[in-house]
Amino acid sequence: MVRYISDRIGVIIVEIAESEELYKKPLHPYTKGLFSALLIPGPKQTVLDENENSIQGELPSPINIPKGCRFRSRCPYAMDVCAHKDPTLQEIETGHFVACHLYDIEGDKVNI
Repeated sequence: MVRYISDRIGVIIVEIAESEELYKKPLHPYTKGLFSALLIPGPKQTVLDENENSIQGELPSPINIPKGCRFRSRCPYAMDVCAHKDPTLQEIETGHFVACHLYDIEGDKVNI
């Protein structure tokens, strides 16, 4: 529903893009996980990408917020840096922002 009523979408604080760009090319693992749970409307109402990008693992404590990336305990791509450094929201493509160490920009290099 959000896709059809919104021009621009922010996924918590991990990804921001124009709605069509976000649906065509989600970059953050959390966004991909959310999209994998989308239902396809129809008589059988199936899940879009069943288990392909589903979110696994334990939720972090809302009382004792962990250092670093708050999604790392549930991320299949978590790296050492995720445990101690918060990812910053960076513009990866024009108008498409992502906060994930997979996309850390070092000079003109993107770590994906």
